[in-house]
Amino acid sequence: MTQQDIYAPSFVASLFDDMARTYGVVNLISSFGFARRWRRQCLNSIHISHGSAVLDLMTGMGELCPDLLRTVGPDGKVRAVDISPEMCNRARQHVPKNEPRLQVIEADALQCPIEDGSVDYVVSTFGLKTFNPMQLDKLAREVARVLRPGGQFAFLEISVPHARVLSWPYMFYLNRLIPLIGRLAFGNPDNYRLLGVYTSAFKNCKSVADCFASAELSVDYRSYFFGCATGIAGSKPNPEAG
Repeated sequence: MTQQDIYAPSFVASLFDDMARTYGVVNLISSFGFARRWRRQCLNSIHISHGSAVLDLMTGMGELCPDLLRTVGPDGKVRAVDISPEMCNRARQHVPKNEPRLQVIEADALQCPIEDGSVDYVVSTFGLKTFNPMQLDKLAREVARVLRPGGQFAFLEISVPHARVLSWPYMFYLNRLIPLIGRLAFGNPDNYRLLGVYTSAFKNCKSVADCFASAELSVDYRSYFFGCATGIAGSKPNPEAG
């Protein structure tokens, strides 16, 4: 399998369809149990207001959706996008059935079926690693397109720690132990081995910050737990604000 193959949208959709049943457990394990905490820190890096419209890209199993719905309140709206049909099904199960404020959309985040300038916030956790550099450039442009002027965004991803004292054991953990857990518990180590492949190639969110800055967005780089996770947060400039 070539490196280009693993970034093809059809491959990513199929991969996460296969992983949907067990991904929540493995995501928790691969983040040392910090997944929930890092998601909360990511959301806290911006200030989501009541009554706002939020876009959750690469929503996965919709882990952010309950928190987002509580934050936007009864007059807000959350749209959750994921390329995997099975992950979308799981996301719908994360909230009460027929929740009118949530719309789960099966779509490629790089071809987002969202109107220009129609959302106040864009958030995403643990989906960036499945994009190559050209795709990250396109993602940044999509975020700039859908955000209203003054709108904010926050992204988070598992990363390779900068310090060798952490990076070697962490990547050994991702590349060797997570696939072993996949084999023993779930019978399929190959899918989980790809998590290490994606993370090794991705490294951290510094290149993502550069992409978002090139899309004329204001962006700050964030590091969590000594670089085991990194993220970005920022906003779309509002010329009318002065």
